Amino acid sequence: MIIYAPCEDSYLLSREIKRYISLLKNKNVKVLDMGSGSGIQAEACVLAGIPKENIIAADINKASVEHLKKKGFASIKSDLFSNIKGKFELIIFNPPYLPESRFDREKDTAGGKKGYETIIRFLKQAKEHLNKNGKIFIVFSSLTKMEKSMIKGYKIIKKARKKLFFEELIVWELEKE
Repeated sequence: MIIYAPCEDSYLLSREIKRYISLLKNKNVKVLDMGSGSGIQAEACVLAGIPKENIIAADINKASVEHLKKKGFASIKSDLFSNIKGKFELIIFNPPYLPESRFDREKDTAGGKKGYETIIRFLKQAKEHLNKNGKIFIVFSSLTKMEKSMIKGYKIIKKARKKLFFEELIVWELEKE
């Protein structure tokens, strides 16, 4: 598996992360960048004023973990929260969200048969790692066919949308109810 390169979804999420952090009075928050890939979200946090030492990057891909360590980030190989300890004020996730197909079964893009299985697993586990008043920023595709009713225990705010010729990308901000 190669390192997931930033695409439209990454850039849309990165823009929203920078916007959110710019509004924080206190930038001394703990951040988890789940499924870090190339590290674009972790880097966006640093550019927006979060100290690098406050960011943990996690990915299932060993090459990604090593890449992020070389960039100076604390990076952990983890299948979602399997190796994550502690709580965070901000959790960022650009998940694999496309439905599996005979053309795409890669862990960095396909999120299960329907596309949202990985997201549902993530959201169930994330509650234990999110501080009170903490936020999750997550991006997914209209091809995923994920509905708000599938997300239990979170308040949901749609932060951004981007229409592409074959899909719409959506960034949600989530907070525990």
